[in-house]
Amino acid sequence: MNMVEIITHKKLGMELRSDEIEAFVEAAAHGTAPDYQLAALLMAIRLNGMTAEETKNLAMAMAHSGDMADLRAIPGIKVDKHSTGGVGDTTTLILAPLVSACGVPVAKMSGRGLGHTGGTLDKLESIPGMSVSETEEQFIQQVNTEGIAVIGQTGTLAPADKTLYALRDVTSTVDSLPLIASSIMSKKLASGADAIVLDVKTGSGAIMQTLEGSLELAKAMVEIGTLAGKPVHALITGMEQPLGTHVGNSLEVKEAIDVLAGRTKGDLLEVSLLLGSHMLMLAGKARDEEDGKAQLSAALYSGAGLQKLRDMIRAQGGNAQVCDDLSLLPQAPIVRRITVGCSGVIQDMDTMALGMAAQAMGAGRVQKTDVIDPSVGYILSVRIGDTVEADTMLCEIHARTEEDALRAEASIRRAITIGDTPVKKPPLWYAVVTCDGVIYKEME
Repeated sequence: MNMVEIITHKKLGMELRSDEIEAFVEAAAHGTAPDYQLAALLMAIRLNGMTAEETKNLAMAMAHSGDMADLRAIPGIKVDKHSTGGVGDTTTLILAPLVSACGVPVAKMSGRGLGHTGGTLDKLESIPGMSVSETEEQFIQQVNTEGIAVIGQTGTLAPADKTLYALRDVTSTVDSLPLIASSIMSKKLASGADAIVLDVKTGSGAIMQTLEGSLELAKAMVEIGTLAGKPVHALITGMEQPLGTHVGNSLEVKEAIDVLAGRTKGDLLEVSLLLGSHMLMLAGKARDEEDGKAQLSAALYSGAGLQKLRDMIRAQGGNAQVCDDLSLLPQAPIVRRITVGCSGVIQDMDTMALGMAAQAMGAGRVQKTDVIDPSVGYILSVRIGDTVEADTMLCEIHARTEEDALRAEASIRRAITIGDTPVKKPPLWYAVVTCDGVIYKEME
């Protein structure tokens, strides 16, 4: 099929036929069209948009551009969870063991961090010996034996998306809602799950920083899943501040273990229980959100969730003793405790800047090939709405060098606004989007 004709159709605002979209995706997957033609079509899509049918066809074509995971050998309903990316967002390491402990198989393929957001695989690899690479056969066997596995996506999963994502990054077409939605859903559909829970972030640390934009993205992805025959629940959750208090790979593993051990509560646990309850609902294990939360809480307080994390770490070659001895995790050579230095109220946080502060220390990547340092990061001691004094602890910085620690301190201070006006704590979640519509949280 003639690529110039396809580009022309979208340039003129026409709806692309399914065979035209398939030809575009095939060219991206196999390199049969030059980058400049692919980029031209991406820009035409960015400027003129896509219908729901076009977006679904693009997601399905990209999903089928490589291998499609077949998880039918795992009994039960497999529910996947995906986050659009955040800072201190360690929910997978908490909810995956808890959901598994409730009798729902967790067969999850996750990604790595890039930019200001952290990646589940990088966090897992901070555990000594932990492997996130398995064949599909090993993956299925582990889920059938242990009830849980979290691994990396194979190189042959949605290869067209890899090509198009790289082009979007250098052609200013990243911020296209149809392209974002189809990119995320192509990987989820190719991963073989029976149902999907989406954690769509909103706020200063999110890909969509307004509630309106986050809702549009959530609705688009739910519609793709529905048209593809997959039940999808999308939850709009807040990223006005880091979700957890720990930012950095081994530090986030530590916080997840602390939560599963019952030593830590707070926003990270609450959002994990919320997302996990929807996983149980889609798996047919919970009547509603409250029933799901009750089951997950029981698994938490009985220790069954922490045991599932041990089982998964051990099965993937890691040292499961980290669940009982946190000193076995990578430790940074420099640890500095920083106080606020003035009195007032925490007004606001630039969450993206806080994520970039950890990235600059070595906890994240600028390029996908960058090597991260699992030991570095920081523990943030304040939340929006907190009243603070000069000697209140602001953060504890874990760095490679004194210079890194000083730079991180300066970045964290710049990212946090302190004033005199009392402010309310931002909501943890705003809405739930399903094929039946949107349910908004009742705001206080």
